[in-house]
Amino acid sequence: MEQKGKELKVSAIENGTVLDHIPATQLFKVINILDLSHCQHPITFGTNLDSKLLGKKAIIKISGKYFKDEELNRIALVAPLANANIIKDYEVVEKKRTTVPDRIEGIARCSNPKCVTNHQPIKSIFTTIRQNNGSIKLHCHYCEKDTPIENVEVISVL
Repeated sequence: MEQKGKELKVSAIENGTVLDHIPATQLFKVINILDLSHCQHPITFGTNLDSKLLGKKAIIKISGKYFKDEELNRIALVAPLANANIIKDYEVVEKKRTTVPDRIEGIARCSNPKCVTNHQPIKSIFTTIRQNNGSIKLHCHYCEKDTPIENVEVISVL
């Protein structure tokens, strides 16, 4: 819940999920990854909100909707510091941090222009490689090219 003094910038929800700490520039990618454009639940989002952690952030509130961990972790590609607050009766009952999944399917483009997934109707598949220095790369199942996570292009939803 964003507050400035006593002014509420984004209204509270009774039950559902609040996605917080999304980089402002990544809001619509998160909406795409979670396929929220087809969601039948009420959705409120705000962007360019002040954040000590990110400078500017976005927030998404989905009333009456709860996500599986696998769904939430998909947004870690574009919002690695994001968290999900589970709301029941206007109270946060659980906080979940997102983590990049070990396997990523169908939401990222291989950076190899010659990869079959860029020329055929084949769903991309990547294995996550975690480096000792903390960086993450995605390893393409088809062409075996490694792409640093910060260079990954999000293309679509499942």
